[in-house]
Amino acid sequence: MMVSDPIGDFINRIRNAQKARFDKVDIPASRMKANLCRILKEEGFIKNFKFIRDDKQGILRINVKYAESREGAVTGAKRISKSGRRVYVGHEEIPKVLNGMGISILSTSKGVMTDRQARTQGVGGELLCAVW
Repeated sequence: MMVSDPIGDFINRIRNAQKARFDKVDIPASRMKANLCRILKEEGFIKNFKFIRDDKQGILRINVKYAESREGAVTGAKRISKSGRRVYVGHEEIPKVLNGMGISILSTSKGVMTDRQARTQGVGGELLCAVW
């Protein structure tokens, strides 16, 4: 199956897994998706993830995180920079998501990082998505 926007597909699979109350979701692996998983785990949006080898590109198995009321930790997510329209920002122009309650994820020259990390390191880059 060919996916034209792998990061958008990644976000939608996590959202759909939470709505369906799944404990885990499998996503085709890539280095960018692994970095996104690392950030989502550090920020507390997913429980854990692991890379599973197969004959193709590998699979990322993500353990979905829920609150005590069985609501998903990811209440919303939005893909900002798309394949048809890339969005680049400097470190002064990085938007805050819900006044700091959510995170923006950027791809910078120093790697994939959150909006807070990019501001403190003084780097801008491509604004990939926002999660809250």
